[in-house]
Amino acid sequence: MRGWLATMVAVGGLVGAAAPATAKSVNVEEKSVGELQALMAAKKASSVDLVQAYLKRIAAMDRKGPTLRSVIALNPDALAQARALDAERRAGRVRGPLHGIPVLIKDNIETLDPIATTAGSLALKNNLTRRDAPVVAQLRAAGAVILGKTNLSEWANIRSTHSMSGWSAVGGLVRNPYALDRTACGSSSGSGAAVAASFAAAAVGTETDGSVVCPSSINGLAGLKPSIGLVSRTHVVPISHSQDTPGPMARSVRDVATLLTAMVGGDPADAPAARPTDYAAGLSTSALSGMRVGVIRPDNMSADLKIRFEAALEVLRGAGAMLVDVTPPKLDGLGEAELTVLKTELKADLNTYLATMPTTVTTRTLADVIAFNQANAGMEMPFFAQETFDDAVKTGGLNDPAYKAARAKSLRLAGVEGIDAMLKNNNVRVLVEPTYDAAWLSDTVYGDAYAGPSSSELPAIAGYPNLTVPMGLVRGLPVGLSFIATKFGEATVLGAGYAFEQRAHARQAPRYLPTANAQPGLEAAR
Repeated sequence: MRGWLATMVAVGGLVGAAAPATAKSVNVEEKSVGELQALMAAKKASSVDLVQAYLKRIAAMDRKGPTLRSVIALNPDALAQARALDAERRAGRVRGPLHGIPVLIKDNIETLDPIATTAGSLALKNNLTRRDAPVVAQLRAAGAVILGKTNLSEWANIRSTHSMSGWSAVGGLVRNPYALDRTACGSSSGSGAAVAASFAAAAVGTETDGSVVCPSSINGLAGLKPSIGLVSRTHVVPISHSQDTPGPMARSVRDVATLLTAMVGGDPADAPAARPTDYAAGLSTSALSGMRVGVIRPDNMSADLKIRFEAALEVLRGAGAMLVDVTPPKLDGLGEAELTVLKTELKADLNTYLATMPTTVTTRTLADVIAFNQANAGMEMPFFAQETFDDAVKTGGLNDPAYKAARAKSLRLAGVEGIDAMLKNNNVRVLVEPTYDAAWLSDTVYGDAYAGPSSSELPAIAGYPNLTVPMGLVRGLPVGLSFIATKFGEATVLGAGYAFEQRAHARQAPRYLPTANAQPGLEAAR
């Protein structure tokens, strides 16, 4: 985008963080967390080697070449962190499966590293808090190296109903590594594209409604939107305390489970139900054997997606699952109730968050942000406006009876009368459906003109887990299969998703094609 490089220089951290010469050449492309850990255990690579290899790859492909724009800032302390973890390994201390593994963090999650947390907005370009969000502290304690921050849909895609996913004033437009003219979805667009392109072993995204599972599905990844309260939301630029949550994104279900294990807990404000301490240890290829699985067939699937979905269902049957067709109930008014909740909580939660910012941040309320965008419209609003912000600033607060009624209605419809009713009435343990259809074109005029199926709404509103797993390509673009369970059913969805993944082997690496439309038959016969 115009002015992208200059903006990065102003924000700091991205330009000038070039990779030093590597002491040992390591191929990190498509390598899993386990494979990288094995290389370090066998002394074939160090954490420093891995960081340098990822930095070299980012420099060659995120800044140049395909120019994915998925990484918004690199951490200048990453190599120092890696050296310290290598020293620990030499001294005989290995913290666990993430020891020395580079990961990327979405740029609405604070880290104590010397890089700003911007949410993609120039209003937060000086938001250098020098504190770890608890979820980052958990990962750091587990031995992960914080490689940098990923680009995102600005303000996590809440500013406008006509937004273009993956665009931010700070980072420009994230490109999909499967077809560069297609969306990477959002709001965790940078996390999705970066992991798909092997710029890190895994990444952390955040979701309010679709922002982990959509970019995971569309970038050929496994991604989990956890139950609300399982992973801390503190020191994350907020939209909604009722629906926001960080979530792990990786190229395999095992890596997602490994990351989740390190991410859970760490915040006294949350008190989740009892849960396994190691989600990866419980994975089994036989998890689907004898499991009753509810199948949701959305009416608005494309013909190609239907074919891919039916093939995925055959894989589930082959793994021993007992498939039961499920008809979703009519949940009139759910979307309107959710929007009321999001707008009301956006104003309340963002005002609370901005009030804690360093004095270098002059936007202290949502109203201040709106005024900032108006004063800097050329950079902040070149493609779409801020009508959702305008609506949110007019809301009446968390004690407003209309808000309280909307939240109660949302929970009842999405949870008790939605997911829980479908599970109970059909005697199934998990629901499956397509996560999204294939990636649409990035469009500066019409924004996200998408009308296909989406699995995100009910689990997002209810606060239940939603795991997406690659189920193959549609017209050369990835699509995912969602596994949905009741609250704190992470072990169930991860187990089912892993068993499917290990049988389907559906993920294909990206090819960085300029367009998905370069196919025979588009030109007239002569």
